[in-house]
Amino acid sequence: MVEAKVFSFSEGAGPQTIALDEQLFGREVNKDLLYRMVRLQMANRRQGTSCTKTRGEVRGGGRKPWRQKGTGRARHGSRRSPLWVGGGTTFGPKPRSYEMDLTKKMRSRALVAALSDRALEGHVVLIDRIGFDEPKTKSAVALLERLGVAGSALVVVGTAEFGRSVKKSFTNLPYVKCIAGCGINVYDILRHDTLIMTTGAVEELRGRF
Repeated sequence: MVEAKVFSFSEGAGPQTIALDEQLFGREVNKDLLYRMVRLQMANRRQGTSCTKTRGEVRGGGRKPWRQKGTGRARHGSRRSPLWVGGGTTFGPKPRSYEMDLTKKMRSRALVAALSDRALEGHVVLIDRIGFDEPKTKSAVALLERLGVAGSALVVVGTAEFGRSVKKSFTNLPYVKCIAGCGINVYDILRHDTLIMTTGAVEELRGRF
């Protein structure tokens, strides 16, 4: 059984310990599947717009630099050969798609594996809600200190809670990222040391599975 602490956004109440849902946080951690999913996310973020010109696309080079024989120099047919400065590029990158894909079942299992990995390491913290009255970094820092979170953290809140005041409060913290429950993904979970989730985000996630 995997357990985690549940905090209240109100400062008066202390934390409680509850058992996490085994379907989300207690599954086997498939490292190969996690690798595949992270690789997919990184590949799909690439624009694929790098482009170099071949010798046929570089401007100029229509005339033979010198005659074939009799000069004592190596034979050349164009100044735009890849051997010349200003010439074309051999086997250079061209615009292409780096997009990869995994089945829906593999994506779901990878997400559950990432959640389970953080839970088994004891790096999952729950809170009933996060509702700042106004965007304020100081409030976000105070909340993280009260939760006992040190280092990088991924804050996942319910879609209904994901307002401007919550998002902006964490924006200026370079080691913290705040996202809505619908945007939770394997890369962000594994990239941060601690996973902070509101109970609303957990319920949304449970509905997806």
